[in-house]
Amino acid sequence: MSDVAIRVESIAKQYAIGLARRRYDTLRDALMGWGASLAKVFHASSDRQSPLPNPNSKHIWALQDVSFVVNQGEVLGIIGANGAGKSTLLKILSRITEPTRGQVAIYGRVASLLEVGTGFHQDLTGRENIYFNGALLGMGRAEIQRKFDEMVAFAGVEEFIDTPVKHYSSGMQVRLAFAVAAHLEPEILLVDEVLAVGDAAFQRRCLGKMEDVVKDGRTVLFVSHNMAAITNLCQRAIVLSHGRVGTEGEPSAAIEYYLAEISNTANTALSDRTDRQGLGEMIIRAVELLDPKGNPIEYPITGQTLIIRLYYQSIVKKIFQNANASVTVWKDEHVLMLCSTDLVDTRQMDLYGDGYIDFVIPDLPLSGSTYYLATYIETNGLTQDWVLRAAKMSVIDGDFYGTGKNYPPGWQGQVVLVKHSWRLERGVTRYSHPRPVN
Repeated sequence: MSDVAIRVESIAKQYAIGLARRRYDTLRDALMGWGASLAKVFHASSDRQSPLPNPNSKHIWALQDVSFVVNQGEVLGIIGANGAGKSTLLKILSRITEPTRGQVAIYGRVASLLEVGTGFHQDLTGRENIYFNGALLGMGRAEIQRKFDEMVAFAGVEEFIDTPVKHYSSGMQVRLAFAVAAHLEPEILLVDEVLAVGDAAFQRRCLGKMEDVVKDGRTVLFVSHNMAAITNLCQRAIVLSHGRVGTEGEPSAAIEYYLAEISNTANTALSDRTDRQGLGEMIIRAVELLDPKGNPIEYPITGQTLIIRLYYQSIVKKIFQNANASVTVWKDEHVLMLCSTDLVDTRQMDLYGDGYIDFVIPDLPLSGSTYYLATYIETNGLTQDWVLRAAKMSVIDGDFYGTGKNYPPGWQGQVVLVKHSWRLERGVTRYSHPRPVN
C-alpha cells in the first residue's frame, strides 16, 4: 500500500442533461458556491458518493466502472476521444466533483492543471492568485515567496502580475496556472490537455518542466492528444472509450488501440452513432461530400470546390431559433479548418423539421491525405448535437498553385495550403521597409 499514489475503484459519474441547474465545473466555482474548506478539496481519500440524479431526468454516464492503480513516481498517460471521460476523471481525482459511485484514494499532495482558469479567482491579480493557489496546495507563505520570481518568469507575465486575471488572455492564464502547479512541487500532478492554448515555445518549456517533474520521482497523470508526448513521458497509458477503460498497457500499444478505435468509429453510420453530446432535440444525421454541381463525390481534390452537406433532423417538433452549425476538419488530433454559419454571416438562422446545410469551400486548401470531420449544431446558445469524427474524408492532391507542386517532400497531410505570391528586389544595401503590396 505504501507505494500506491492513486487508487481508483469502480468509479462512475452520471450527469443530468437538459436541466436548469447550478454548475460547479471549476475549483473556483466550488469554493465560491459552496464555501468548501481547503481540506475538502485536497483530502487524501474519500468514500463519499453523490446522490443519484432524478430518475425522471435525462442523463448520461460520463464514466462507468473505471478502476486502476497508479504507483508513486509513475507517469500515467490518459488518452481517448473528446467526450470519452478524460476530463471528468481528472475532476474527480482533483476533488472538484464527486463520483456517483465508487471510491478514490489519493496518497500525497495534489496539484491540478485542468481547464483554463481552474482554481483562479478572476477578480484577484496574478500575484494574489499565486498565493491563493499555493495555500490550496498547503504551501506556506515563505515557500511561495522563495519560488515566486521563478514562477512569474516561467509564465512570462511579469508586466501583468498585479493585473486581475480576468484581463488575462487564455494563454496567459494557462501559462501562470502551469507555472504554479509545476513549481510548487506537489507529490502528484494532474495535467489535462491545456498546453495547446500556449504557443509552441511555451509548450516546449512545459514539456521540459514535466520531464523535470518526472525525473524528481513525482507521480503524474497526463491527459493529452499529443501522442509523441505520451510516448516520451509515460511508462503506461490508459485508453478511455465511452466512459470505460478500453485498454491499458505500454504507451505504444495503447496508442495503436486508440487509433484503430478512431478509424472504426468514423466508419459507423452517423445516424447510428451513440458517442454524441448535446441536448439531442436536433441532430446531424448524415454528412455528404459534393462537387459544385451537387453530385456526390468520394474523393475531394485539392484546389477544387467542395461542398460539405450536413443533413439535420428535428427530434422535437418545434422551431429552433438562433441556430448555428459548423464542421471542423481534423488531422492527427489537431483542427486544421473550421467552417461555421455564425462566422461568415450575421443573419439569424431558424430551423425546423428536417433539411440540410451546405458549406461551400472554394479552392479546397487541404493536401492529399485522410481527415476526419466533426459536426456541431447549437440553438439559442445550447449545444444540440456534437459528434467528433462524424465522417472520414480522403483528399486527393490537385494542382492547387497551378505549378504542379504543392508542398515539400514529406509534408503530405501536414499543411493547409494558402494562395500567395512573392517578390524580389535587388540592389538593397541596407534594411528598408518593403514597398506596400498593391
